[in-house]
Amino acid sequence: MRFQIEGVLPALLTPFTHNGVRVDHERAAALAQRLAEQGVHGLFVAGTTGEGLIMSLDERKGLLETVVAVVGKRLKVIAHAGCLDTDSTIDLARHAAEAGAAAAGVVAPGFYGYDDTALKKHFVAVAKAVSGFPIFLYNLPSCAKNALRPTLVLDLCGRCDNVVGIKDSAGDMARLGDILGGAPKGFNVINGVDEYTYQALLSGAAGSVSSTANVFPELFLGIFNAVRKGNLKLAWETQIVLSGACGAFQYGAMVARYKEALRMRGFDPGYVRPPQRELTGQEKKTLARDLRGLGLL
Repeated sequence: MRFQIEGVLPALLTPFTHNGVRVDHERAAALAQRLAEQGVHGLFVAGTTGEGLIMSLDERKGLLETVVAVVGKRLKVIAHAGCLDTDSTIDLARHAAEAGAAAAGVVAPGFYGYDDTALKKHFVAVAKAVSGFPIFLYNLPSCAKNALRPTLVLDLCGRCDNVVGIKDSAGDMARLGDILGGAPKGFNVINGVDEYTYQALLSGAAGSVSSTANVFPELFLGIFNAVRKGNLKLAWETQIVLSGACGAFQYGAMVARYKEALRMRGFDPGYVRPPQRELTGQEKKTLARDLRGLGLL
């Protein structure tokens, strides 16, 4: 099926009330609105950065409905539907289609180790359950344990018409290149590793899904637009700043760093959900110092 997406898609942070008791829908709507006004091209909802894997299915559904209601007519909203089991993944993918999302992203099921045969069966079952609705594979072996190898990705996109792309967060530029080189025309390869945003775009990636883009969408938009205009010097200079920000955020080790940095920029994104934890006072000072040193605050 034909489906195209490109540009900057923040991996939307999920605001929670104090101690992570419930989703703060008012703040979630405000954050989605803020990012839309800053010029992003889409949003990835309830993924890793969005703490989706420690939310109930009903919470994930409700959050998606809130985001689609606020920005769904302006941005392409991708609902993360990945779960540890196939039936729950299908449930969320079906809801994404019904709720008006543009597509669903599906991370590889984790905890247990699965071979390619098991992974293929899982993704084919999900794709067939929502035939005609776009599905993005989501490769994040550092968290999900199971890697989507390029051969499996290419097999799935050839086997399932509605497997229209991949969000690749494996941190392996060589394997990303294998996917880009072997994918059929129209297959959407979205980079999920901030540190080589520039390099991925030059290699043919259509855009970025990023945690850091919640806080500094202008860096990603700057790189994306500069690459599209052929101003590679500006794009590379912006990538250097972005890479510095990645270091300040300790490469996504704690969701609370993104929320605290967003608070420093004047928007309160609420709290994290346990077992995630908030930053200590010293950690907040260190983060502010590092971001100021990069000229970002």
